[in-house]
Amino acid sequence: MPKVIATGVQDFERLRIDGSFYVDKTSFIREWWNNRDAVTLITRPRRFGKTLNMSMMNCFFSLKYADRDDLFKGLEIWEDEAFRKLQGTYPVIYLSLANVKHDRHQMAIQSVNRIIANIFNDYRWMLNDEMFSDQDREFFSRVRIDMDSETAGTSINQLCMWMEKYYGKKVLIFLDEYDAPMQEAYLHGYWDDMVTFFRLFFNSTFKTNPSLHRAILTGITRISRESIFSDLNNLAVITSTSTRYATAFGFTEEEVFKALDDQGFGEKKADVKSWYDGFTFGNVTDIYNPWSVTNFLLEGTLRPYWVNTSANSLLARLLQKSDKKTKTQFETLMKGNSLEIELNEEIVLNQLDTHSDALWSLLLATGYLKLLCAPRIVKDDLDEHIIYTLAITNLEVRMMFRKMIIDWFSPVGAVNDFIQAMLMGNIEEMEVYLNNIMKTSMSFFDADHGAGDHAPENFYHGFVLGLLVGKPKEYQLRSNRESGLGRYDVTLEPQNPTKPAVILEFKVFNPRRGEKTLDDTVANALKQIEEKKYDTEFLARGIPADHILKYGLAFRGKECQIAKGKSHFYWMSFDHPPFLRRSAYARLARIQVSSS
Repeated sequence: MPKVIATGVQDFERLRIDGSFYVDKTSFIREWWNNRDAVTLITRPRRFGKTLNMSMMNCFFSLKYADRDDLFKGLEIWEDEAFRKLQGTYPVIYLSLANVKHDRHQMAIQSVNRIIANIFNDYRWMLNDEMFSDQDREFFSRVRIDMDSETAGTSINQLCMWMEKYYGKKVLIFLDEYDAPMQEAYLHGYWDDMVTFFRLFFNSTFKTNPSLHRAILTGITRISRESIFSDLNNLAVITSTSTRYATAFGFTEEEVFKALDDQGFGEKKADVKSWYDGFTFGNVTDIYNPWSVTNFLLEGTLRPYWVNTSANSLLARLLQKSDKKTKTQFETLMKGNSLEIELNEEIVLNQLDTHSDALWSLLLATGYLKLLCAPRIVKDDLDEHIIYTLAITNLEVRMMFRKMIIDWFSPVGAVNDFIQAMLMGNIEEMEVYLNNIMKTSMSFFDADHGAGDHAPENFYHGFVLGLLVGKPKEYQLRSNRESGLGRYDVTLEPQNPTKPAVILEFKVFNPRRGEKTLDDTVANALKQIEEKKYDTEFLARGIPADHILKYGLAFRGKECQIAKGKSHFYWMSFDHPPFLRRSAYARLARIQVSSS
């Protein structure tokens, strides 16, 4: 009989009481308990059941849920008599940092303090017992929203000591979304301040805490030990490449196919697989996105549910500012090919802008890329390297990337207009569109962010490349490829040789090259196209010289100027807006008059 589908419910108790659709993940309880790690950090993509599993752990172990066997009857863990006796027998601290998302450091700290204070308030009654001293009660009174960082950092440690004293048993701690505050701190420029706070908090809570029995932390990314876990040497780290807990998060194919049959969608298995399968954890393949599968079971429609649940601002920043090599590699992935690359699964957020492999590490951790096979070790004369073979995860993610890039770099409607103007040789309209987009959708300082002499040029390269993702289907987009005597920036190659080919060269205004105005900059861009013979590849493929549109794009801050190399070819279709056709005809008429 079909179950009621309740999307977005992350409270295990509520799901079980309501009898809503639930995929049994209670084997995770046994696996974690039997592993006996002191502190376990598990990273999985967003919306992969981390919070629901942590809620489940709380309901199973916490004394607050003693005698609540109704929550687990009929589930796999309840078949084990030893674990039935374990249910509801431990003092538990359960907290989540998922909502600590602020653009200012002080607001973030207050948010963390509020979470801690609320936990303390749940145990206010406990300190009425005569076993606690006035000093204990005085510390308790200092735990509030405006407490100092020393009090906040040591607060959970102190609460664990009181709970062990009162219950006679060491404490379990379940901390969900541990990395949410750190990602916001990186994005909004207060990384160092948050590192200082959380280094104390994590050390006090998970390292120098004699009243801690075991703990689990979950998050999306594996933030480096040096950043906030520098003193925590008892940490078992479980990433997407780890073999442990491989089926505890996300749905296996067996679970998905059973759910489809139960809910009356058995004939949709192949479609659901192409859209939502593709994740690999450890050596287990065919892991499905649980958020998208659950939403499909509710609506019965194939849509990109998961990819529409996040702003992905961190990924946007990295893609915009990545170098040409990274953009070329990303293009390889978008074409459906795999990529072999060396990366570090341990992410140092404050170094994302300067480490070229950071983007791939983040895309793998967040689930946008998948491992095609186990990482392999490659040796050279100097060192050993771990090589990962990556690919875009599934159809849902591929569709998301195309839409995401367009959304990042342009407002709605401007993309097609820009491309059409470019294919018609209309530099005036190209400049209008590009300058409007730059003024409304990017910060003046975006282009200056990053390391190296080419960082600004890389930003503009990515900016325009993002626009061109919306190219017509009959064109092939390439970037940073060899042709003639060098590497061009971007080209559009038509499948039909009667349509124009396009070469784009980017230059950022640079007085050190003797440039006094953007006119000089754009002239240097066109000069490079000719001197490096970037049209060689097109000519070799039989595209006539007068069918090749050559553009120099000069940038300075939010200002762009465009010039076009010599060409008498204009192409248009009746799908183009009338004002573009009129403009092109007028320009063509002027050329014909001047030629005669």
